Amino acid sequence: MSNVTTRGQITIDQTARKALNVQPGTQAVQIVVGDHLEVYFLPPRHRRSLFGVLATKIDPDTYDWDAIREAAADAIARDA
Repeated sequence: MSNVTTRGQITIDQTARKALNVQPGTQAVQIVVGDHLEVYFLPPRHRRSLFGVLATKIDPDTYDWDAIREAAADAIARDA
C-alpha cells in the first residue's frame, strides 16, 4: 500500500514493478472504472534500428532481382 503525494503521485511496489516489467520510461495508461483506477503499462519504444537485422539470413544472389522488378512493372502496367 502507498500514500498519494500532494502532487497526486503514488509509488508502485517493487514486487509489482518486477512482475510487470515496469521500468523508467514505461508509459502508464490510467482508466477510471467505477470507483477504482486501472493502470496499464506500455513499454518504452526502442531506439535501435532494425536495418540489416536479416542481412545474415538472406542471400541476395539467390534471387533474380531484374526479373522480379520486371514482373512487378508488368503487373503494375497490367492493373493500370
